[in-house]
Amino acid sequence: MKNRYFKHFNIAGFTYYDGVDVFQDLKIGTKLKLIAESENKYDANAVALYFEDVKLGFVPREANKEISILINSGYNSIFEANINKVKPEANPEEQIGVLVRIVEVK
Repeated sequence: MKNRYFKHFNIAGFTYYDGVDVFQDLKIGTKLKLIAESENKYDANAVALYFEDVKLGFVPREANKEISILINSGYNSIFEANINKVKPEANPEEQIGVLVRIVEVK
């Protein structure tokens, strides 16, 4: 199996986290980390997005359930998340787009 499209979305909550501190480093193709936050008090399926050690926000609620289930089941290495849109002039919640693929596990 080759890398396959899974989901795409804008980063939710970008306004509330530290993306502004690294915005100049966020480019199309930049790899992001997906980290499940099952203890999140607002959403048990929450999946945070990180650039290096900087929290950027979350996978939107309407797109996080399957990703959360698979990560919490130990399948986190099947995902690859990359930035696919950078629009500095847009509303902060629409500035950074993300593409998630399922990748071939070797």
